[in-house]
Amino acid sequence: MVKRVMAIHAVRAIASRGHAGKGQRHMPSTELLITFFVTTALFAYIPGPAMLYAAAQTLARGRRAGFMATLGIHIGCYVHVIAAAAGLSIIFHAVPVLYMAVKLAGAAYLVYLGISLFRAKPQGEPTLAALDPRSGRRAFVESISIEVLNPKTAIFFLAFLPQFIDPAASFPVWLQFVLLGTIVNLIFSSADIVCVMLAGAVVSRLKRSGSAQRLVQRAGGGILIGLGAHLALQRS
Repeated sequence: MVKRVMAIHAVRAIASRGHAGKGQRHMPSTELLITFFVTTALFAYIPGPAMLYAAAQTLARGRRAGFMATLGIHIGCYVHVIAAAAGLSIIFHAVPVLYMAVKLAGAAYLVYLGISLFRAKPQGEPTLAALDPRSGRRAFVESISIEVLNPKTAIFFLAFLPQFIDPAASFPVWLQFVLLGTIVNLIFSSADIVCVMLAGAVVSRLKRSGSAQRLVQRAGGGILIGLGAHLALQRS
């Protein structure tokens, strides 16, 4: 998050030049859009909590659960995109207590999921967890909840997207928020998919060993516990 905030400040000078042109345009300037895509890609492929979470789900429940977790994060993220477009995300700035409450709720949920995975009884056949369709559905629902309960995502969109919004464009500001937010979400999800595929390759190598798969499942649970603790202890 700190790296993202620093990068946001770094692109403001470039973004401001993109707003400098006069006259109404259909979309933000080409220079502004190029800066937007490059910066978003850099943010997306810097390892972060979403990538670790998707990897943890893959390690603990299999590749299908990892992809479903990525889809859940993707859908949950649209809540924050719409909130930013509607100006609702600013509430987190205005009411620090609400921000802290939502953050701690999300952190507690992550820790709970991690403990559940860590303590889960091993299946009779190592590959059953990966094949169980309920694992994918569970990962999907859990991921939506976790993403919605992550106020840092709301703050990120509120801080990042305005740098690339062009008031002179013919598209209304709220629609630019939605379009740019959707692009950000898609690029970030592509990075999560890559992470799931890499983690899935590890699982496929270890699936023949019950003890190894048990160790991998515990590693996934440990990652979730660590993410929850990290989120809870962060100052901002």
